Amino acid sequence: MRKVFAIFIGFICSCQAWAVARFPKPDFTSGYQYPEIFHGAPNEWVWNIVDVVLLVGMMSLVVWAAYRKRARAIIFSMSVVSVLYFGFFRSGCVCSVGSIQNVVTAVVNPDYHLPWYVLLVFLLPIVFALLFGRVFCSGVCPLGALQELVNVRNFRLSRAVSATLTMIPWVYLAFTILYAATRSQFLICRLDPFIGIFRLGGDLGVMTFGIVLLVMSIFVGRPFCQFLCPYGALLSVFSALSWKKLEITDKGCINCALCSVSCPVDAIRAPQSSRTKEERRKGVKRIILMAVLLPLLTLAGAVLVGSQSDALSLAHKDVYLYELLLEQEAHPEMEKPLEVETFHALGGDINELKAQVDDIRNDYRFYSYLAGALIGFVIGFKLLKLSLKRGRKTYEIDMARCTLCGKCFNYCPQSLNPKHSSLNSKP
Repeated sequence: MRKVFAIFIGFICSCQAWAVARFPKPDFTSGYQYPEIFHGAPNEWVWNIVDVVLLVGMMSLVVWAAYRKRARAIIFSMSVVSVLYFGFFRSGCVCSVGSIQNVVTAVVNPDYHLPWYVLLVFLLPIVFALLFGRVFCSGVCPLGALQELVNVRNFRLSRAVSATLTMIPWVYLAFTILYAATRSQFLICRLDPFIGIFRLGGDLGVMTFGIVLLVMSIFVGRPFCQFLCPYGALLSVFSALSWKKLEITDKGCINCALCSVSCPVDAIRAPQSSRTKEERRKGVKRIILMAVLLPLLTLAGAVLVGSQSDALSLAHKDVYLYELLLEQEAHPEMEKPLEVETFHALGGDINELKAQVDDIRNDYRFYSYLAGALIGFVIGFKLLKLSLKRGRKTYEIDMARCTLCGKCFNYCPQSLNPKHSSLNSKP
């Protein structure tokens, strides 16, 4: 309905523009001047306020449902609301995932104006993650909610495969920061797999990828959230440090393993008390080795990605244009690309362009090293974390991975009809 209304308004405006061109205003000789006509812009700020209020309200409801009521149904209903409102009605933009790019651009470019709305959309889920875990991921994010609604079964991946795939969001985040900081492109917006579904149109390749992810979501819990989402990677860090730690039940775990089977993102850790304990010296050696590897992997990542900075800089339109101009000068017999013809037609100066490209490539060298260091550090930290072995007597939730979907509540025989609130229990 909203799209039909927009098309209708556009048609009326085009008719008015055609009418003005066909029937020009009279040219008065008395010196009369036509008053300036200002057309009021739509009250988008009102919708921005509605978005923020609804974002806070929905996350608060999820906290209440997860920590006090342990009600999966309420959390699931938030997924429906999120898909309908933030997804289809608001067309999935601006979302917290994409706001990373705006924040990075504002940090490196003082001339860039960061809207208050975008800043809040970026910060509020982080604040909730620090307090209660990945509340935003539960059913408030339209990307995760859409996958949650179609999920039917959960085929488990091995721990080794899962640990490897969870590195991809950090690589995605590193390159997102790189391209945003160098003002090249907003990578998340360009590759968002679900934006075409929400807008019912878009790039065919990206839409196809989104459909494939949705089909995968039927059998694998939230593949985009687990193995691609860069904002989810950020939230996992803050969630691991959260003030409140979610518990499946406040009545005592009986180790029935039903919660672990139900978790779509493999965020529930099984007891380890029955496993054979390794020699203490062996464990200490392994931890020391991983601690030594951490700075080495950080340095290796910085050198590896930094060495490719010139190739990566081709993502910037000015660098790409400059390379086309050099290629055209080296091979004048080649047909001129449209970009080269436009540059010459506008009287562009290649020396001036070269100075701009040199500055851009200097930025790329700096931020490429930072991006590579981030990737190397995350790999090293993941290895260090895997080397730590802690005993558990009951099933526990890994807050860094948990998306607070609430499925484990329905499976836990101890969690049915709880009488006490875990908000009042000790963390």
